[in-house]
Amino acid sequence: MGIELAAELKERIARAKAQGLPQHLAIIMDGNGRWARRRGQARSAGHRAGLETAKKIVEFVGQELGIKYLTLFAFSKENWRRPKEEVDSLMELLADFLEKNLDQLLENGVRLRVLGELDGLPLRVRQGLERALALSRGNERLHLSLAINYGGRQEILQAVERILRDFAAGALPAKIDEALFRRYLYTAELPDPDLLIRTSGEERLSNFLLWQSAYTEFWVTKTLWPDFTPEELLQAVESFQSRQRKFGGVLES
Repeated sequence: MGIELAAELKERIARAKAQGLPQHLAIIMDGNGRWARRRGQARSAGHRAGLETAKKIVEFVGQELGIKYLTLFAFSKENWRRPKEEVDSLMELLADFLEKNLDQLLENGVRLRVLGELDGLPLRVRQGLERALALSRGNERLHLSLAINYGGRQEILQAVERILRDFAAGALPAKIDEALFRRYLYTAELPDPDLLIRTSGEERLSNFLLWQSAYTEFWVTKTLWPDFTPEELLQAVESFQSRQRKFGGVLES
């Protein structure tokens, strides 16, 4: 089906591709509740609108830009503290999305991954995710990771616990370095994000990809997630391309 793109946007995309795109883009999708409140609607309406935006952004990133890795922060460990009605609505939206859109994701070459704990999710959601993971495993065009029931600190603690168990079993060398530690993270098969976008104007990580974001470039917009557009995403990419990434070193003059 594809997204209708204006000629100017197509030209900007071509220039961005020629300058080198980020390999891995991560997004904290924030502002659904405020979007709904400003319209006098229930928070669930904001989440439905946010899901439609997510679908457009996934298609734009995979089909138009050709970025290979995209990670979306969908539901954190802390989000369980929200009202039960809102959490139930979010889970139903996710389950419906998987049932209605999996075929299109597969046709578009999307491989789905989950960062977080499947245990603890409602049965319908867990089964939908497990089916999507299995059916999309051979796809390579876009690696779409959904951070669901995810917390960065918990990810690191779980990695340490697993390392200690394997060390006690004699399965690991005495020295633990970054490369070994990385193998125990949810993102073991993914590169670290080059660019992280956060919507709604907040300027914090919110327990998202703490280890992986050590040298990630940040781009923050006041736009609420349901109003976020491909044009604004491209603006973030263009900002990323204008920066000099030193990774702690010094650029040669």
